[in-house]
Amino acid sequence: MKIDQFINTARDSLTVKRVYADPIEKDGLTIIPAAKLQGGAGGGSGHDPKGQEGEGGGFGMIGRPAGVYVIKNGDISWRPAVDPNRLVAVLGLVIIVVVICRYRVLRARAMRTPD
Repeated sequence: MKIDQFINTARDSLTVKRVYADPIEKDGLTIIPAAKLQGGAGGGSGHDPKGQEGEGGGFGMIGRPAGVYVIKNGDISWRPAVDPNRLVAVLGLVIIVVVICRYRVLRARAMRTPD
């Protein structure tokens, strides 16, 4: 794949449809789902001592739900998505940091205290 084709493919991947899904309407309520996207790309070209040339690249993207816009009776509100996996990971990290810090504080106090 040529670099210009690669760039066009990556550009086509990052469309509004990847961020905002089609609206869902029911009983006078409209919901528009939204997502957060992150992506990265890289590419290059070169040649070997025999004079052969080559080029290539790669592209990756990840998306997570961000929340939904809710439209009811002409009023718009934002409802954020809650990722339970992320909450558990952050809570676990906080607990580990507290345990380590507490251990170090107790150890430092024990070393300062004369026998």
